[in-house]
Amino acid sequence: MKRKKILILATCAALALTGCGASLEREMKSLCSDLGGGLERTVTLYDYNGVEIRHWSGFFDVSESENEVYFDDQNGKRVIIQGGIVVNEER
Repeated sequence: MKRKKILILATCAALALTGCGASLEREMKSLCSDLGGGLERTVTLYDYNGVEIRHWSGFFDVSESENEVYFDDQNGKRVIIQGGIVVNEER
């Protein structure tokens, strides 16, 4: 399993470095995220005054709908955020 992930990530990195354009890079990043268990991210939740409420770091995919942001953290727990200001940073 670990070998498969390394091969997938190496292939994605090689394709991203070929310089085939920004849209190809975005598509490859999405594919790598789907196959590799997510991207390394930090998600931070702030209140409307800019005070940090909580943050999560790790490898996961973040999804959003009209009213919420959600993801499964590294412990397998579903995190659903409704309200506040959410900053999603890729590393």
